[in-house]
This record gives sequence, C-alpha cells and structure tokens, in this order.
Amino acid sequence: MASSKQDIEVVVAIDFGTVSSGYAYANKSNPGEITVENRWDGFKGYKTPTIIKYDESYSSIISWGFSALPEKPRKKGNDNQSKPIELFKLFLFKEKSFLPDNLDYKRVISDYLRKLGEMIKGKVNNIWSSLNFYSQVLIVLTVPVEFDDDAIAIMRDCAFNANLIKERDSRYLLFITEPAAAAIHCLNSSEKNKLKPGDSFIVVDCGGGAVNLTSHKLLEDNKISELTESTSGNCGSSLIDKKFVEFLGRKLGSSTIESLEKNHYNILQYIVQEFCKDVKFPFTGQKSEFQRYEIVLKNYPSIIEEARKQGFLKESDSVWVEFSDVRGMFDPLINKIIDLIKGQLAQQANKKSSVIMLVGGFSESKYLQERIIKEFNKTVSDISVPLQPMIAAVKGGVQYGLRTDMRVHTVLRRTYGTDAIRKSLPGDPPSQILPNGYTIIFDPLAERGKPILVNEKVVRVFKPHSMMQRSISFDLYVTKALNAKFCNDPGVSLLRPWEIELPENDNYEDVTILFTLTFGAVEILATAENQKTGEKYQVKVKYD
Repeated sequence: MASSKQDIEVVVAIDFGTVSSGYAYANKSNPGEITVENRWDGFKGYKTPTIIKYDESYSSIISWGFSALPEKPRKKGNDNQSKPIELFKLFLFKEKSFLPDNLDYKRVISDYLRKLGEMIKGKVNNIWSSLNFYSQVLIVLTVPVEFDDDAIAIMRDCAFNANLIKERDSRYLLFITEPAAAAIHCLNSSEKNKLKPGDSFIVVDCGGGAVNLTSHKLLEDNKISELTESTSGNCGSSLIDKKFVEFLGRKLGSSTIESLEKNHYNILQYIVQEFCKDVKFPFTGQKSEFQRYEIVLKNYPSIIEEARKQGFLKESDSVWVEFSDVRGMFDPLINKIIDLIKGQLAQQANKKSSVIMLVGGFSESKYLQERIIKEFNKTVSDISVPLQPMIAAVKGGVQYGLRTDMRVHTVLRRTYGTDAIRKSLPGDPPSQILPNGYTIIFDPLAERGKPILVNEKVVRVFKPHSMMQRSISFDLYVTKALNAKFCNDPGVSLLRPWEIELPENDNYEDVTILFTLTFGAVEILATAENQKTGEKYQVKVKYD
C-alpha cells in the first residue's frame, strides 16, 4: 500500500508517548539509513518530554518538551506560575490527569503535535528542500494496542488540526501499534539473528503509561504473523512517579501534597523530576548498589510549615528514601508485567516462545530486566533487550512505512459484524422482530481470535428487502462473545452507526450493495458500493 505509492519519498514515524515523545525519518531511496532525532533546542536525547506549558491564561504556548520542564525553584521567587501540562495522553485511555477547566485535552494534544510537527517539517525540508510535505511525506503514528476507535479518530483529528496532514482522512497518515512496530525493528536489527522462520517471539513494550504485549511468528522473507490476541496493562514507568508522590504524602501528609499540587505544582514536579534522575532511572534492585536518597526541603518553607501542621518533619527538614521504599514502588508494576507475559505464553499452543524482546523506555530498567530474566530464563530460550530499546517502536514505524507488507497476519481481539435481517423464527427476541415478519440479527464478518491477513477484505452482498426502503443500515457492531446472534445480546456494542441512502425511483430488485471490510494494520476501512450507480461510501474504524 503506502510503500508502493510512487509519490512518497520520505517516511516520518512519530512516537507520541505518555511521558516522552520522539520521531524518526528515512528516505525511500536509502531505507537502511533511519535517523532518530536526538537534539531538542539545546537538549540531547532520543525523546523529549510530552509536556507543554501555556501562559497563565492558557491562551498561548510558552514552551514544550525539555524547555517546559520545571527548573530548580528559587528560594525566594514566584513558583505559583501556570502549571506545565503533562500526562494528557491518558485522556485517550479514558483516564484523568490534571487539566485546567478552560483547556480541552484534544486541543493540548493538537498543540503539542503542532510544535512537534513544526520541528519535523523544518528538519525534513532542510535536508530535502524540494520536498512537498503534504504529498511526498508519509506520517506513521505508533499507538498503544488498547487505543479504541474513538482514540484513533481523535488522534487523526489532532494530526489534522496540528497541520501534519491536509485532509482528515489523508492517505498520508498511517497507524501501527507500538509493539508491532517494535517487532518490525527487532527483526531488522541484530535481534533477527536469534530467530529463524517458524520461531515465535513475544514483544513486551514497556512504556511510560502502559505495557503492551504481542506474540508473533517469523515467516519467510522477514515477514511476521501475529499469533495471539495482544494484551496490555496499566503498569508503565509513570506509575512509579505516582507511587513516589504517594510516598511523599505518607511522609509529609496528604494535605501537604494537595497544597503543592494546587499552589506550588512546579516545586512538586521538580522534586519528582530529581527523584527520577537520581533514583528511579539508575535503580538496579541491588541493595549493595543503593544509597539512601535525601530530599532536602530547607529551601521550601511552605512545605515544612504545612507538614509540621500535620505532625510531620518534627526533627528534620529532610525526607529519606530507603531501598525498600523504592523496591516497593517498582515491584507491583513488575509483578503485573510478569503476569502479562505469563498470559501471552498461556495463549500459545505449546505454552512456549523462542524469544522475549523487551522494548520501550521502561525496559532500560536493570531491575525490570533482572526480574524478567529470573522468572522466564528456564522456559524461554532467549530474553533480549535491543540496543536503545526506547527507540525500537519509532524506528519500526519508519520501517513499516517503507514496507507495509511486513505484517502478514493480525489476530482480532473482538468479533466484528453488522446488522442484517432474515425471516423471523420461533424464539427470536420480540425487540428484534420487525412488523414485516423479519428479524434483525447480528451478522459476524470477522471473528475474535482468528488470524486475518493484513489488508484482507471481507465482502458481503446486501439487497433492499422492500420497494419502500430508502436506505440500508450498515451499523458496525463488536463483541468479545463467540456466539452472539442478535445486536442486543449481552456484550454486543455499537462501534459505529452508519447507513447509506438508496436512489429514488429505482427498481429495488436491481439494487445490489457490495459491503467490504478491509483490515489494515490498525484501522478497518468499511466500504459500501452501489453496484448499479458506482457510488461509494467509506468509513474508518479501529480494531479495539
């Protein structure tokens, strides 16, 4: 598909993360040379924080990325300025994060992507000056496996509002799940030498917000086939930050933390930032390598005063973080990740996998690596972490854009169907029986747990059932149930309402509608075509 478009010259992949984001790019003429951005307005790193800061009225952007991180608060100064906005991607998971009343999360995402997009455009146009960004650049957005249809639609809208694409349904924007992109990268790196065609492998993408897992089989010609339903869990590295704030609440009092969040958010954010740099990132899980960490509060009299009101900090102006405290922040999350891996192994026919690949920023944790190796080294042949696991997904996104045929099969997590009618039978639910003696049923088009070819088409032919009929419904329904019969069965939900109008004055017996579902890497394209007039209607939805 995208890789065969003759007009595309450059592929840009964007990894829009919960905690940090980045991008990479390559020219089709030199696909082996993928550049990952590592300079951000004076800062170095393969990713920049997913943070944006507005003025006090939230009407204009002051800074974003590294520049929006809080600086060390001055002893005497105004730290009660506008709060940097962070973790706003969580709204796409239906989770809440801090957001002022006059800010909409979709606007924040669009604003952040616009700033990132301005940087991307400047970079690619500086290298290829004659490039038309909107007609010669393919954008690939990596997304979590648990993004639902609404989240994908919102991301497409935000990309449009951010001027990354010219049309909402632009063919120059593709989506791929983060673990699938990471799998593609691993197979194009040294990791592929550990696998041979027929081998299975699990990709564990440990990010900031979520941990996503997929199981694959390596096929001939370096293609991959998904083996099982992908799974995910809310156990990413940002949860350690949350647990650290909860720890501070136990040491300083919950009212102190509430006051910081409301009145001195930059101070709290700076304390968390320093903890991550000094403790969270280097933590190995080895007590002999750990030094007690002191949080010195003498420069923050408002914290000391509020804490002492609640009976804390009676003998010291510092809070000490012990080894057991930090391990207690890591262990619940790592235990969840281990359970997720066990769940993936249980889905496989022989309960085994040749390789576990750890990717994503959290997978750089030595303690996480050590725990997973200890748990699975007897049942899995090899547990590997590619070089620079933080950028595996974004590089894989570029590789997917350059060659979209690498993914052969995906495994559906739900059954997809539409509403259809048949002659009523005894026992049909009364609510689904029509006055004309027909019953509305759930017509499954593609079933949960079944592997389906990427870009495979499922086709149905529909005809009007009455000369009075002026439209045909193609409402799309989904369910995790394996034997749903009616659209109002328990667990069946409406994914997208949709109907098309029928031409007036036509002989209804001559009207045939060809209904097609095309299963892409992430999105499903539904097409209804009037075979008589040639009119086409299309709508895109996401797998989950």
